[in-house]
Amino acid sequence: MPVKIRLQRHGKKGKPFYWIVAADARSKRNGRYLEKLGAYNPNTNPATIELNVDGAVTWLQNGAQPTDTARAILSYKGAMLKNHLAGGIKKGALTEEQAEKKFEAWVKEKEAKVMSKADSLAKAKADAKKKALEAEKAVNEARTAVPPVVEEATEEVAETEATVIEEITEETTETETPVVEKEVSEEEAPAKEVKASNEEE
Repeated sequence: MPVKIRLQRHGKKGKPFYWIVAADARSKRNGRYLEKLGAYNPNTNPATIELNVDGAVTWLQNGAQPTDTARAILSYKGAMLKNHLAGGIKKGALTEEQAEKKFEAWVKEKEAKVMSKADSLAKAKADAKKKALEAEKAVNEARTAVPPVVEEATEEVAETEATVIEEITEETTETETPVVEKEVSEEEAPAKEVKASNEEE
């Protein structure tokens, strides 16, 4: 029976996560499996991977073939390296202690890389948030502050309005007085005519 180490899809549409399983090569993608070896969640950054390294190495030594993606995941978590070191122990090129030391050193180095990546991502996110806040503050300050050009323009408008109002008031006073005089002269004219007619009689 050919055995494959492969991914089994779970999760919802657009948010998948996968189980890493050892399954018969003839079974369906999400069908029966022989053993669950771990889980892989690509939705986080960096991706979250849980793997039973010893179980994966056991299946690899028994002839299980990983798919391309599963091979990349096993390599990332060190299962392929451990399998390689186990082969070296069988051949007598390494002792178990040497293999363990090499594997532990590799794991420490890998963890340091992952932590540095996570730190850099967190720092980049914080910097982006800080820049966004500064830009928002600048926009708010620009909205609240009245530019000096606008102040000068408002002063000029106020002065022109004052001069226009003064001119209008002067014009109205000038035009109103002759009208009054005309009305008075018209009233006086009939009175004079009446006096003149009285005198003639």
